[in-house]
Amino acid sequence: MVIRKKNSVKLSDEVTQTPKPFVKWAGGKTQLLNVLLEKIPQKVNTYYEPFVGGGAVFFSLISNPEFKIKNVVLNDFNCELIETYRIVRDELDDLINYLTPIATKYLAGNTEQRKNFFYKVRSSVPDGRVEKAARLLFLNKTCFNGLYRVNQKGEFNVPHGRYKNPKILDVELLTLASHALQNTELICGDFEDSYKKAKKGDFVYFDPPFFPLSSTSSFTSYTKGSFGRVEHLRLKWSIDRLRENNVAMMLSNSPHEWIVGLYEGSKYTINRTPARRSINAKGGQRGAIDELIVV
Repeated sequence: MVIRKKNSVKLSDEVTQTPKPFVKWAGGKTQLLNVLLEKIPQKVNTYYEPFVGGGAVFFSLISNPEFKIKNVVLNDFNCELIETYRIVRDELDDLINYLTPIATKYLAGNTEQRKNFFYKVRSSVPDGRVEKAARLLFLNKTCFNGLYRVNQKGEFNVPHGRYKNPKILDVELLTLASHALQNTELICGDFEDSYKKAKKGDFVYFDPPFFPLSSTSSFTSYTKGSFGRVEHLRLKWSIDRLRENNVAMMLSNSPHEWIVGLYEGSKYTINRTPARRSINAKGGQRGAIDELIVV
């Protein structure tokens, strides 16, 4: 059992910002928040996110006075990500203390020194929970395009990003996130396990790894496994069971004809909305693309 520490970092009286994602994650929903929040009930007993990623929808919901949410359960199958959420929630002081000298050393270096330091951190295998969280945040802020990708061995393999002045340690952003995460249940596991207790009056928002529009657009390597056609079918069957039990839900996915075919019919309403994708290894392939919202 992890004993939560009392964080001493406080929000200043002048702070009026709302919490936002503290990691950049593929498929982030910040730009679509207005569209998505319109489809969520204002009163929810328990809010579930089985694929939390960067958590943009959660952070926006929890800080919006129009929404009354009693409980929150956030899940992801990337355990390193969830563990970082826990550290931000429970051990923020230790995280800041550990990450500060790392950020200072990196920012003080020239281009070659930064590159060498990045690969040294990338190849490291820290033992402690706080150290692992600091490593993830450092790599997320300094790797190419803020991408999180691992190989089949589960090793982070994104190259150095060469940003001029990356914000590696944003104490205010982390503090806002830490406050928002208090009293949330954080789980790492299979998506179906996270909402087994969902019932009428609850709400589940699904934002799985998107089904690729082409053979070259696939990006599902958030963990050493993959999320392919079989997993999307299993997700659809699980959503069907939720609908049968009168549990409200919303799904985001790509507009691939196979995904559209899965959800077409009287049970579901399919909406399309344009979204700009900024995470792509090829800059020319970043841009606007429709996203499906299924309710």
